[in-house]
Order: sequence, then structure tokens, then C-alpha cells
Amino acid sequence: MGSDRPLLIPLDAPGQWDEQLVGGKAAKLAQLMSAGFEVPRGFCLTTRAYEAFVKEAGITAAIRMELGRKSLEEMRWEEIWDAALRIRAAFLAQPLSGLLRKTVAEGLRGFDASTLLAVRSSAIGEDSAGRSFAGLHESIIGVRGQQAVEHAVRLVWASLWSDAALLYRRELGLDPAHSCMAVLVQEMVDADCSGVAFARDPRDLHRECAVIESVPGPCGLLVDGLVDPDHWELDRKTRCIIAWLPGQRDDMQQHTPLLEARDLEQILETLLSIEQLFGWSPDMEWTGKSGSLTVLQARPITTTVPDEDEKRAWYLSLRPGDVRLKELRTRVADRLIPELEAVGQTLAAEELESLDDQLLADAIEVRVATIARWKKIYWDDFIPFAHGVRRLATYYNDAVQAEDPYEFVALLRDQPLVATQRNDAIGHLAQQLAANAMLRSSVARLLAEYAGNLHWPAFRDALMRTADGAEAFVHGFDDMNDRFLDIAYDQERLRDQPEPMLRNLLELSQGPHPSCRNQPLEGDSAASLRKRLLDAVGPQRREEALDVIATGRVSWKLRDDDNLLVARLESQLLRALDVAAKRLRALGRLAGQGHPGYTHVEPMVRALRGTSTVPVKLEATAKVSARQSSFTPPGESPRQLTGQPASPGVATGTVRCIRGTSDLGTFRRGEVLVCDAIQPTMTHLVPLASAIVERRGGMLIHGAIIARELGIPCVNGVRNAAETLKNGDLVTVDGHLGIVTVGAAEFDLELAVKST
Repeated sequence: MGSDRPLLIPLDAPGQWDEQLVGGKAAKLAQLMSAGFEVPRGFCLTTRAYEAFVKEAGITAAIRMELGRKSLEEMRWEEIWDAALRIRAAFLAQPLSGLLRKTVAEGLRGFDASTLLAVRSSAIGEDSAGRSFAGLHESIIGVRGQQAVEHAVRLVWASLWSDAALLYRRELGLDPAHSCMAVLVQEMVDADCSGVAFARDPRDLHRECAVIESVPGPCGLLVDGLVDPDHWELDRKTRCIIAWLPGQRDDMQQHTPLLEARDLEQILETLLSIEQLFGWSPDMEWTGKSGSLTVLQARPITTTVPDEDEKRAWYLSLRPGDVRLKELRTRVADRLIPELEAVGQTLAAEELESLDDQLLADAIEVRVATIARWKKIYWDDFIPFAHGVRRLATYYNDAVQAEDPYEFVALLRDQPLVATQRNDAIGHLAQQLAANAMLRSSVARLLAEYAGNLHWPAFRDALMRTADGAEAFVHGFDDMNDRFLDIAYDQERLRDQPEPMLRNLLELSQGPHPSCRNQPLEGDSAASLRKRLLDAVGPQRREEALDVIATGRVSWKLRDDDNLLVARLESQLLRALDVAAKRLRALGRLAGQGHPGYTHVEPMVRALRGTSTVPVKLEATAKVSARQSSFTPPGESPRQLTGQPASPGVATGTVRCIRGTSDLGTFRRGEVLVCDAIQPTMTHLVPLASAIVERRGGMLIHGAIIARELGIPCVNGVRNAAETLKNGDLVTVDGHLGIVTVGAAEFDLELAVKST
């Protein structure tokens, strides 16, 4: 790796700049400076400095472990983000070596101690003609002092492995053994105006037209989309203004252009000079006006790649900045969630049985349209707002540099989640059964008597006749059902499925109340972590930190609530379809013994309106049961499954797969809960489990969070978990290593051999 290669190169150093050593951004700025363009002074920490740091800190092994559990193509976006967060924490956990600290100090000697600096990425291939990878890597502005620069340098290094960068892994050529990142440290230039400029129109590179955009203040306001810019189009040959569009800004008293003709002319001349120097049309960031124009960055103009993966592009859009998150917080919390809750209540209050056929058809169509509308809002607003939790995680870890990258989760506790309120109601009912042996015995006996054919009114009446104390339990169950179980799960209304919940209550009544399973560690409260964060950022950033916490907490609360509230709308559609099915069956216009679902909407509406005389067929849907045999996918070891360590601890138990409503009531205390993903509708099962195994991965999904709260081992991100594992399989779940061992543990096998 050539120890003769320098760790640091001043930006104005003469000679040939090797992009493999300084990265694309620094190489281009050095060439511009050498050619006489005004560029902020600074220095570059070379790729050799990155290599030295990751080798001394042992980070390469950590990166390989994070990216070696499964292929990147198989990772869900939550898993990619988790891997990036842990890699980022690994970079922050290790200080720079004495040699690297000395190197940074050498670079800073050229600046006054009060100088504000910008610490920017300069990755190999960045700002190239193929792709710019704009926004994938960090730029930290307003940095002052050596300690802050060292911290910023590690953040920029870590951004080589950000979630966004990992999605571009192939294009970036990311390989833990060979990838590296140079870092550019420059003086910040304070100017009245800044902006971006294109030597050609990026929308149509064949036009003989340049585009210039400007905002008051620093260029970051434009790049981050925080301020609407003035927009000009100029003829490249005549230098004449073709068009001007003023930016819409609150502080604008009149439509006065931010730039005068001489300013525009100098920017255009700079663009054309850079084009002549490099041989390609530049996309330039700049600051200042004529006479003081400074080039901040220049790279080839890139246009959208037509075949870019839509899923990846969608994911990259789910990273709104602080301003957008704050707007979403107001919009989602103050308007959308209350409206969604009110819509669900209105639909639930409608007396569908009293409607004639035409109005019932209308009611079904209204529900379909309502669900479609709210699912669009879910994707457009609710999912992007979920980034508020990830933003809090990154903000907290960057400031506090906690040993546990998920320590911040304690800041999210103690909120009135709908799922938590439901689980508390379930816990209270379980306690009633635990405290009343006669009541519990009666519930168990009646469940056996009504098994598979339980109708709540008959069950309730029988229970009221046979057990003292049943009245309070029945009223509590009715209240819990009305408030929390009017939701759809597995295309069925949980409110119409009391048997699984009653069986769950019996299991819960046999042990301690779930809240007693694990208490937060002393000093690990939301208040103590809040203070720790505020102390770390200092008084100048106090309001910013409080705002990030507030957004994160609201985002955390609503990520559960919105799922359950949308599921209530779906439940109301199923209720309307049930009413329609009974009516059509009585009229002889419905055949089959299946339950109506989403696919039956159109034929049932036509039948109700009389526009179709063909009987609606309700074929019985063959649901996949957890009692069916499973398979081991080709190439998968039946002995050991690897996933993500989502909650620490080790536990051994027998598998119980949960795939649908018919499986909810089969779960028994001490079993290992195996599923595709724990939904908000089934979190009440977690306190019964000895461990959790999920196909879906992520440290901030429901199963992982609840498992950590209750001290239950959890491994998620296990490919084909619910298909590979079978009911009754004995497994050991290691939440420290992320491994699920099928069969007796090695120690038990050794004892068995010795005993024979």
C-alpha cells in the first residue's frame, strides 16, 4: 500500500494530483486552483489516512461482518440502514491515532483557531463523468477546532458506508478490502449570494443555453432545497438572458434579481473556462458575486439514468431533511392522524344493515376509495416521516458517541402508543384470570367446548352463568374488542375472531404481568439520555437537539398508530362485505362457503346494484397454516440459520410459526415465535415467547424493539424463517451473534454422547 504515499496534501500543492490518492472532488478543485480559479484554501487527508485508520481500528472486519450476513440484494431497507448505523458507530468509537492527529494538526496550522471550516468527502470516482453520487457522502460545515475536525473526518469516512452508498455499492465498487475515502478540509467562504450553475441545460444538453440558480446566503440552502432560488437561462454565445424566474421567498419584498448582469456574465465566463479546461460541461457550485466569485465544486453534468432501479430511487427519497421532517410532523400529527382516526370512527358507526342495496354498494365503494386514499397518504407522508426516528439515531450517536448505537431508543419510551394501550388492556384481563381460579377454569372449559366454533355472544352468556366475577371480565373484553380489535389482519377482522385472543389470555394469565419481565436500567431513562445529548451538543444547539428529539418521538409513536388506524379502515370494508354477503346469500345470489375479501368487491357491488345476474362465487381460501410441513430451501443449512442480532440473550425452545389469524391462538408460553414479521396487531404475543425469529430484518421493527424491552433474545433478517423452521423444532436463538441453531445445542449433544 506504499507507506511513501503522503497522509496530507495541501490543496495548493504543485504537481500532478492522483485521484486514487485524493479522490475526485479534491483533484478537480486542485486543478482549478492551479489554473487560477478562486477556490477556498484547504488541504486533503488522502486515502492513505483512511486506510491507516480502518486498519488500526479494526473496522474492516466490522464492515465485512455487517455485509456478510446476507447479500445486499436480499436485505430490506431497514437492514441496510441498521448495517450503516453500526458501521458509522464503529468509526466514531475509535479515536484517531497519534500520527493521524498530528497530521490533522499540521493541516490546521494554516488556519486561525476561529476559522470556520467545511469538511467534505472526496471519494474515488466521486464527481466523475459517469455519475456524481451527489448527496451520498457527508459534508460537515461550520466546523471549528481540531477536535471537531477529527470528529467530522470520521463522519465523512463512515459515509462511504452509508445506507445510500450501500444501495450504490456496485457502481461505487465498494469492497471492504479496497474501498477508501479522501477528505477535503477547506475554509468556509461567507458571501451574500451562492448557487449552482450549469454550462448546459441539464434537461437538454443539446441546447446552447446555460442555467444559473442563486439563493441569498450559503449554497447549502439551495442544495438542500431549503430556499427557493432565482433561476436564469442564458444564451451561451450571445451571453443574453433568455429567461428569469424569481424565487418564492418569504423575505422578498419585491421581485428584484439577486444577481446583476455583470454577476451573471462572470459566472457564465467561469463555466465556459472550466469547460475548456476539463473538456466537459460543468455543474458548478459557487459563492460570491463578480469580483469575488469563488468556485466551491465543479463536476461533469450528469442526467438521470433511464433504467435506474425505481425501488432504490424510492428509498433514497425517504431521507427528508430537518425542515421537511418538521413540516411532516405538523402535517401528520396535527392533521392526518386525527383525520384518519375520525374517518375510522365514522365508518364504524354507520349502521350498514339498515341500508338498501344501492346504499350498501355505495358504502362498499366509499370504503374502497377511502382505503386507496389513505394508503397513498401512507406512502407519501407516513413512511417518509418514519425517517424522524433514524434522524434521531444518527444525531444522537454523532453527538454522544454511545457504545451501544441503539441507546437512543430510550428517548422514545413512555409514549401512549395505540398498541401499548391495547397490550395494557390485554394484560389487565390476563391478571383478572390469574386472580380468579374459577373464572380461569370456566374460560378454559368453555374454550374446549366451543373449540373451532366459538361465537362470542353465546360464549359470553355461558361464562356469565357459570363463574363469579365474569361480568367485569366480559365487559373488559368487550371494551378491548371495540377499542382495539376492530382491525384487519390476514384479511380477517380480529374483532370477529375472539377465540385466539381468549387462548392468548389464558397463556398470559399463567405467568407474571409482561411489564415485570424487564425494567429499564438505572440511568437509562429518557430524561437522562435527553440530558446527555444536550450536554454533548452544547447550549448553541440546544433548540436544534430538542426539535430532533420531538420529531423522533412523534415519528416513533405514529409509525405504529398509522398501521393500526389504516387496518381499521380495512376492517370496516370487510364488515361491509360481510353484510353484503349475508344479504346476497339470502337472495340466492351468492354461492360458495368462503369469506368475502378484497377480490370480491367488484362482483358484489355489481350484484347489489343489479347490473349482474351471475351469482357471486366465494371460494374458500386455502390459508397457509403453521401446522403444515415446511421445507428447507436449497443450499440452506438445516442445522444453523444466520440473521441479524436484534436483541441480546440466548434461549432454547420449540418453534411455533405464526402465519395468520388461525395461528394466533396456538401460541404457548415459552415457545419460540417464528414469523415473517411481528405486526402491531400481534405484539401481545411477544411476552409469551422465549425468543423471536423473523424473516424481516431491522433493529427498529416491532419485534426487535419489544424483545429488547422485555429482555427476550431476537434474531431477525433470517431468510425463509417461517418456511425453513417447523412447528415443534427445538431451536436455540442466540441474540448476541444472530444465529439460530436447529436441534439440541452442542453442549447438550456432548452430554448425551457422554451419558451413552
